[in-house]
Amino acid sequence: MNLSSLLAKRTAQGRPVRIGLIGAGKFGSMVLAQARHIDGYDVVGIADLDVGKAKASLNRTGWEADQYSATSMADAVQNRTTCITDNAADLFNCDAIECIIEATGHPLAGLRHGLAAIDAGKHVIMVNVEADVLCGAVLADRARAQGVVYSMAYGDQPAAMCELVDWTRACGFELVAAGKGMNFAPPYRYSTPDTVWDFFGWSDEEVAAGDFNPKMYNSFTDGTKAAIEMAAVANATGMDCPEDGLAFHPAGLHDLASVFRPEADGGRLAKTGLIDIAASKEPDGRTVLNNIQYGMFVTFKAPNDYTRACFQQYGLLTDPSGWYGSMWRPFHLIGLETSVSVLSACLRGEATGTSTRWRGDAVATSKGNFKAGEYLDGEGGYKVWAKAIPARRSAKLNALPIGLAHHIKLKKPIQKDQIVSLDDVEITDDLDIFALREDQKAFLDG
Repeated sequence: MNLSSLLAKRTAQGRPVRIGLIGAGKFGSMVLAQARHIDGYDVVGIADLDVGKAKASLNRTGWEADQYSATSMADAVQNRTTCITDNAADLFNCDAIECIIEATGHPLAGLRHGLAAIDAGKHVIMVNVEADVLCGAVLADRARAQGVVYSMAYGDQPAAMCELVDWTRACGFELVAAGKGMNFAPPYRYSTPDTVWDFFGWSDEEVAAGDFNPKMYNSFTDGTKAAIEMAAVANATGMDCPEDGLAFHPAGLHDLASVFRPEADGGRLAKTGLIDIAASKEPDGRTVLNNIQYGMFVTFKAPNDYTRACFQQYGLLTDPSGWYGSMWRPFHLIGLETSVSVLSACLRGEATGTSTRWRGDAVATSKGNFKAGEYLDGEGGYKVWAKAIPARRSAKLNALPIGLAHHIKLKKPIQKDQIVSLDDVEITDDLDIFALREDQKAFLDG
């Protein structure tokens, strides 16, 4: 890694890296908390529909009021301060901004922002994994044509998984599986915004005292966010989603190489090259010993006896045969680390993970039996959860992606655990995004 030295060199030349941030929520706040401590890393502008919220995020993360008092983007560039706006187009129209961090969490807005930024000749760090899974290959292709970088956000788990996959391949090991840890047990699947806090064990008083979004936390709980992230990793690495969705195998640190190996060798995988989740809960709710709830991992196989012996000699955690080993990263710090993606794009012209194909998809799956005329309520809601499946299966089913399942009307009844089809719903809004989704099919791989 030499990003800090490359940045120091540019800063010495009087050429700071200038960025724009869209979305000043939790992720954006974490970006801002670190930005002011990186010399030569200038947040020129912040776009948020709620300017007051953006100012509150800056205050909360230690910024002084005069640091974000710029009256225009030009003023911010000249005085190395920050301008707050409620219009993302102000960031795209600022020639000095090199890179846009899209952190709204809204998939449709994320796609539109990403396309506009790319067309303006700016690198894009897509925090918005929901948008990436919808049409990431389309955006990445558009970015390549424009000579800019479209990248996952370092600090989020998908980018860290891509890094581990790249390490495995660069070392010449046979890649067997990749995944992340997660607090999950089968009953969590049908959680709703009304029941989600029970799974966290928080009291009503604790919830009332915090700034918690029940739909967001429910997306983490019911497995939807995991499906979105794993599909994104499939599209960036060429790995596969399991045929019928993530299995959420319970596994602790010392079990990774044993669990995430092929069934033929005693593991739980139908084949090599799969992505899945190391659940931190047993099906009965007991906590898995030495779980990796906040971490990411890969499992891999030694290509020969000599390498297998080296695994043992250097203390690698392996399966009983010694042929399969695991490597992991215990934590991810989301927005606190996203500067790595920005600097990689601006200083090296490299992405920290990017969609290169349509390999996996996160499709809307019913939480219950619902009638024609009812409305789906999208990620983290009462009606659907997301299942990560191969993109070829999604295309065959004409499946409704989870990112397009918000406030869309059913024209046919659906049953519990049914994958919802585009034929089951009425499509009247956001036709531009549905058209982009059709473009995504050109990148179908496998």
